[in-house]
Amino acid sequence: MTLHVLLADTAFDSETTRLLGATFDAAFDRLRASDNALVDDRRAAATREALAKCIIAMVQQGERNPDRLIDDALARLEILAADRGKAASCR
Repeated sequence: MTLHVLLADTAFDSETTRLLGATFDAAFDRLRASDNALVDDRRAAATREALAKCIIAMVQQGERNPDRLIDDALARLEILAADRGKAASCR
């Protein structure tokens, strides 16, 4: 599932949409660079979806700081993965 699909029922202004895209890309790149098991071929799609949902949820709650969005989304993703043994939704 792509970020555009996840945003289909949600309206954000163009600045916020750029923020979502940039922070998502940066967060996933950081995760991939760490050789985390969540980005292996079997789990990458689910991880990308969960990461996008985490970032979207935080932006909907008013967070706009890219560094906090990235750090907090990755932390939430790790907690969810540890709790469930796989990438999961932040909603």
